[in-house]
Amino acid sequence: MTDSKYVPWVEVEYFLGKGQATTFPLSSPSSHPEVSYVVGHGGQEISLHVELDRKHRPPRSSMPTIRIDQIAERGMRLARIRTTQVTLMRDFHDLLSAIADRIVTHGRTLDQAYAETIRAWNALLNRPHGFSTEKRIGLMGELAVLNCLAQEYGWTTAVESWRGPEGEEHDFGLPGFDFEVKTTASEQRRHTIHGVGQLTPTPGRPLWFVSLQFTRGGSHGRTLADCVRAVQTSVAEHAPASLHRLDNKLAAAGWSDDLPDDERWTPRTQPLLLDASAVPRLDPKVLPTSVSERISNIQYTIDATGLLPTVAPPSTALDELRLP
Repeated sequence: MTDSKYVPWVEVEYFLGKGQATTFPLSSPSSHPEVSYVVGHGGQEISLHVELDRKHRPPRSSMPTIRIDQIAERGMRLARIRTTQVTLMRDFHDLLSAIADRIVTHGRTLDQAYAETIRAWNALLNRPHGFSTEKRIGLMGELAVLNCLAQEYGWTTAVESWRGPEGEEHDFGLPGFDFEVKTTASEQRRHTIHGVGQLTPTPGRPLWFVSLQFTRGGSHGRTLADCVRAVQTSVAEHAPASLHRLDNKLAAAGWSDDLPDDERWTPRTQPLLLDASAVPRLDPKVLPTSVSERISNIQYTIDATGLLPTVAPPSTALDELRLP
């Protein structure tokens, strides 16, 4: 525990990575309302707890990503502010810190602090993220697969096979087969599919679906910057002629050295490899041509939780998958 008015993300991430609940008191022991930053539920979520007096109820949240409820603890009524989206946890940490600062440092009421913070952040929350957590872990997943493929095929072939950043239909094109890689931070293997062609094999080339699950890694995890530097170093050492091509692909994927990067991740489970025919998907054949020609964009979510891996995949490179 700490009596600091601000909780650094690195401390929060430590407990998230350990799966350990803890409480950081933010207000002075004798002051009211009592304000605490809480890592709870086995280290799986973060929340802000603010003491309520007898006359007040928690503010209402009109935002689907923010949930505010009332709990009882140590004989007190408390408002609990938390998020429904695990991939927004790092951004939500900053939001909670801003609300707490308005209450503890500037003497605002909970209603005032919440409303002011939401108004101040509204443009940021409603603006599409240039490089969201979803995109960040997606790129980390592809780099992890790239690193594994390099151990089996060499770095030149691995870099050449990485096609995702170039807008190709599938993420990797290996000799004789393709890989489509999806990464999630959820406890379920839920993945977003973009278009009916993303899970459709190219004629004459088997397509394999790779499902990766990452979780907060704490002090032992890897950041995206760590992964990028490790891959660049390996390519520079083993296939220097491919380094320029790699850097171009990283840039096309949205990576930049000046992006803020302090979220650490680690694989949650072993990769799941499925033949494309075993993946729940929309088949273009079910759509009449007259209909498909008039639909410009399809996006849907699949759940591969509990599916058994397809026997005899074309490569065993992913058996030892780790973040580079």
